[in-house]
Amino acid sequence: MDEEPKKTALGKKKLIRIAGSALSFAVLIYIAIALISGHQTGFFRVLGLFSGNEPAAMASEYFFDVGRNMVFANLNGSPASAGTLGIQVLDAWGNETLRDYFRMSSPMLYSQGNRAISYDIGGSSLRVFNNTEVLVSIETGGAIVSASINRNGWFAVCTQEGAVSKGLVTVYNNAGNVVYRVNLASGYVLSASLTPDNRGLAILNLTPDGSRVSFYELNSVNVTRVFELPGKLILDMRYMSGGDALLITEDSVIVVDKNNRSSELYAFEGRSLGGFSLYGDNIALYLLDYSVGYNGCVVSINEKGNILGEIETYTEIIAVSLGAKHLALLRSDGIMLFDASLEEIPLADGSVSSVGATRVLFFDNGRVLAAGDHSAVAFLFDK
Repeated sequence: MDEEPKKTALGKKKLIRIAGSALSFAVLIYIAIALISGHQTGFFRVLGLFSGNEPAAMASEYFFDVGRNMVFANLNGSPASAGTLGIQVLDAWGNETLRDYFRMSSPMLYSQGNRAISYDIGGSSLRVFNNTEVLVSIETGGAIVSASINRNGWFAVCTQEGAVSKGLVTVYNNAGNVVYRVNLASGYVLSASLTPDNRGLAILNLTPDGSRVSFYELNSVNVTRVFELPGKLILDMRYMSGGDALLITEDSVIVVDKNNRSSELYAFEGRSLGGFSLYGDNIALYLLDYSVGYNGCVVSINEKGNILGEIETYTEIIAVSLGAKHLALLRSDGIMLFDASLEEIPLADGSVSSVGATRVLFFDNGRVLAAGDHSAVAFLFDK
């Protein structure tokens, strides 16, 4: 399952902690993107119209001990967390299977398949781990702007290396060995993404004219193609399973194919992007009207741009997580679950308390995690 952590109003205090130079500018932009995309907080804003199955029942309460600014991810069916004191993984019953202490000021966490990557924005600490062990431990030479990992365990790290360079992107294989480097002398690097087959690399950077995505083949030192988007900000970028690049901008979703041909998958039509969630090649968009309150809509689309579902929204959405066949929604008035048939899965009255919860994390094995600052409630539902 992809967790995007995959890019809200949550966690904005992190923006205050990083200030100063060109690095700060790039980092601030990236954090803003992460807050919208949900990478940092598990905030994937999405809503569907569902009803039907048996009420869910609370399973257990989980306790996390990784400090402040906690973020969460679904690591191969288990809850993983990162905070200012390091990383922690629990099993389905809440038992700890991994803990690694290291200091982070602005922790980030992202998972793909059976591996996760955690790093400190603006710092130098980075870990790649599975459910039971740390696989790679790195202290970078420059300050980390972002990092991503693919399902094969290869990962790309964007760092700021001094005042002259605008950014360095380093690609590591699943053993943690460096296999490729790109030093960009123009434009501030925001993020990088590896193809599912480990052969290609896409780098997103901010330029004076807008946004740019540069594509590389890992067997060549030269850029193979460049996609420019003048006057607009690309908020998130990743490869789809077929090898095309999916770009989420401030006003639309764009697909760029292997021949550098672009097509608009979905336009927001004057609404602002409140958040989004991705699972595989599907995407759910939370769009807000330009008006007072929380009026808006949520649209779910597939990789071809076909609309899978759409609903108007009128209540504050705090956090949502998208799975293969389900959606979990944390609203200001409680938790709601939905199935793939757009049917609501009712919760048993009083069985689940969302008081203090600010994040929600969905698992395809029939569990949902509603998390606060130090603990989380996990509950089961009838799949």
